[in-house]
Amino acid sequence: MRDLRRRARWATSTSAAVLLFACGRTGDGTDAAKRDSAVNGTAPSPTSWCAKIPRPENVRFPRVDVPGDWHEVYRVEPGVFAITEPRQFQEAIAYLIVGDSSAVLFDAGIGLVPLAPVVQALTSRPVRVLNSHSHFDHVGANHEFEQVLALDLPFTRGNEGGKPHGDVADEVVPSAFCGAPPTTADTAAFRSRPWRVARRVTVGDTLSLGGRVLEIVAAPGHTPDAIVLLDRSNGLLFTGDTFYESQLWFFADETDIAAYDATMSRLAALAPSLRRVLPAHNTVSAAPSRLADVANAVQVLRDGGGVRVIDEDGVREAVTVGDVRFLVRRARAAATAPARPQ
Repeated sequence: MRDLRRRARWATSTSAAVLLFACGRTGDGTDAAKRDSAVNGTAPSPTSWCAKIPRPENVRFPRVDVPGDWHEVYRVEPGVFAITEPRQFQEAIAYLIVGDSSAVLFDAGIGLVPLAPVVQALTSRPVRVLNSHSHFDHVGANHEFEQVLALDLPFTRGNEGGKPHGDVADEVVPSAFCGAPPTTADTAAFRSRPWRVARRVTVGDTLSLGGRVLEIVAAPGHTPDAIVLLDRSNGLLFTGDTFYESQLWFFADETDIAAYDATMSRLAALAPSLRRVLPAHNTVSAAPSRLADVANAVQVLRDGGGVRVIDEDGVREAVTVGDVRFLVRRARAAATAPARPQ
C-alpha cells in the first residue's frame, strides 16, 4: 500500500499501514511527486506520475474492453487478466486468473468503483477472492463477492472490519487522481468497507481452477499475512506488494525487515523456474531476475550498506543499493541481522 498521508502523520503514527514499495530502475522522481502532490494539496505536475500513464510496460499487452471508464484491463497471459486502476495514485492491480471450471481474483483494488461488473464481464465461471495481504488498497471490493478466502491471522482479522473515512480520506483528495475522480465515487464518504470470509486457508494450500493450480506461498515482511500465488506449471508468480517496480518502504509495526529478507531469498530461488512476475502496483509484468536483485539489496540494507540520505523529518532514511531503493525508519535502517550461513 502506498500512503500519501501528511509527513507529520508519518512521523508520529504507528497505526498507519506500512508502506512497502519494490525496487525502481529509473529513479525518475515519480514516487516523490506522488507523495508531495498529496502533502501539498496540489495537482501533480506534468513531469510527475500522471505523465507516466498509461505505462509503456502495460500497453504492450492486449487491452480488454470492460464496463465503465475506471478500470483498464490487460490480458497478460492466456486466462490471466490484469485489472488496473491507473488514475488513482496507488495504481493498484488485481489479477483475475481463470481456469476451465473456476477463477480466482487475487486482490480486489481500492474499492472506489464496483469491481464485480468488470469480473463478470471477463468470466462466467465461479470466482473466489484471495488477497495478497489485507491492506485496504487490496481488499476494497471484497464485500462485493461471496467467496472470499483469507488466512486466519490476527492481522487479517483486524482488517476485516474495514476502515472509516478518516483513515482513508487522503486516498481521495483531488491530487490523488490523474484528472477527476470516478464520476460514480462519493469521495466525501469513501471508506474501506467490511468484508466477510467464506473460508479460511493456510499457507501451502492449493486452489484448483480446472487445468490450472495455484499454490499459496507465505511471504511475510510487508505484513504478517502477506502471501504470493505460484502458478508453477505456467511459470507465473503473483507477488502482491512483496515485489513491484518502485521503492521499498518500511514504516509501521507490522513490517518485518528480517522476515522480508527471508521471503525474498526464498522467492529469488524460484526465479529460474519462472517466466513472469506479476506485481500489484504500477506495472503488470516484471522479469523474474528482479527477485534476486531485491533479495541481494535487502541483505546489504540490513548489513548497514548502501547510499544513505536522512529524510527531512529526521525519522526516515533513504537507502539505495544499486538500482534498488528503500525508504526506512532510521531505527530500522541498520538493524542487526542474524548471522547468515556462509
